Amino acid sequence: MEQTPQALITDPTGVFAFLAAIVAAVFWVSGIPRFKKLFEVVPPVIYVYFLPMLATTAGITPSESPLYDWTVPYLLLFALLMLMVSVDLRNVVRLGPVALVMVVAGTVGIIIGGPISYMLFGGMLPADAWQGFAALSGSWIGGTANMAAIAESVGTSADALGPVVVVDTVVGYGWMGVLIALVGFQERFDRRTNARTEIVEWTNQQVAGFQSEKRPLTLRDAVVMIGFGLALSVLAERLGGLLPSVGDPTIISPTTWAVLIVVTGGLALSLTRLRQLESAGASHLGYVALYLMLAGIGATADLRAVLDAPVYLLAGVVWISIHLIILIVVARLVRAPFFFVATGSMANIGGVASAPVVAGVYNKAMAPIGLLMAVAGYILGIYGATACAWLLGLLAP
Repeated sequence: MEQTPQALITDPTGVFAFLAAIVAAVFWVSGIPRFKKLFEVVPPVIYVYFLPMLATTAGITPSESPLYDWTVPYLLLFALLMLMVSVDLRNVVRLGPVALVMVVAGTVGIIIGGPISYMLFGGMLPADAWQGFAALSGSWIGGTANMAAIAESVGTSADALGPVVVVDTVVGYGWMGVLIALVGFQERFDRRTNARTEIVEWTNQQVAGFQSEKRPLTLRDAVVMIGFGLALSVLAERLGGLLPSVGDPTIISPTTWAVLIVVTGGLALSLTRLRQLESAGASHLGYVALYLMLAGIGATADLRAVLDAPVYLLAGVVWISIHLIILIVVARLVRAPFFFVATGSMANIGGVASAPVVAGVYNKAMAPIGLLMAVAGYILGIYGATACAWLLGLLAP
């Protein structure tokens, strides 16, 4: 029997150090001025996922390691907790009904569009493709953290996740470009739909004074975030293990319960003084954990699985088209300006990194609105993507 050659690095600590070095190198290079354009086209998350995949293919790191069994659940829960504690729920509520309705409309478009797209293209994809679609719904309702959470919840394999990461980048960023290009269309849309354009200025006044205060990270801050964060993550994982799995195939697993506990508990904690940890960089610490976890997932993937990406890409285009149709229908019903169509869409698909950019293109003073709408989409992400995953599971072969 032919044996798989042993990887160059097999010790879990060595593997973790190697993956951490890859993540560090990606972000270090992304800050070098001559390479910034490259990272605008291909974001860091792509490198963080695919470079470990290439390392495993080249025999540097193993495809299986005790490390991966630890990093995925615990770093994921820690990342989600840090991100949710950082949410400013009070300012999100101040956005007002129209902005929030458009964010929810975008979320509903993703929830409905995923199963429809899967029905059209699922027959041309592997049997576990529905799990990849579920993970993509998580990314398109909030961002990378939600993608990782849903992927882990429904058991998406590393091979099924690879094409999804490609679609998330190519279609997601491509859609951002389309929305920016449509900036000249907003006046025509607003006239034809008799949109209440004064709502934009009203929303801006509601969130006037919104700003994200920053202060230097202290030793106390770091110890509190890491100590309590890891302790609560382990507690959530244990509590999730006590609850039953739901669905056939499984949609709500013990991991899903743990994720829901962390997300809901983190949002509750964001209403306390713990939210002040964001001024010291709680969300940044969460993203560090998230990217380390993604590197571990990438290291277990098979490069050949990405060959399915073209069909996924077409499915992604159809998916976003359905999402847009629902946004436009709702915008006409509530007479929302096109600003909210574009920003509501990107608040879901692009998240906190992209929504402020699109909002700022449509109106330079409105970038904070884009950020808060993206936060609203992020809050909906876990719950909405779980609903989408449930629908996809019903269609699974």
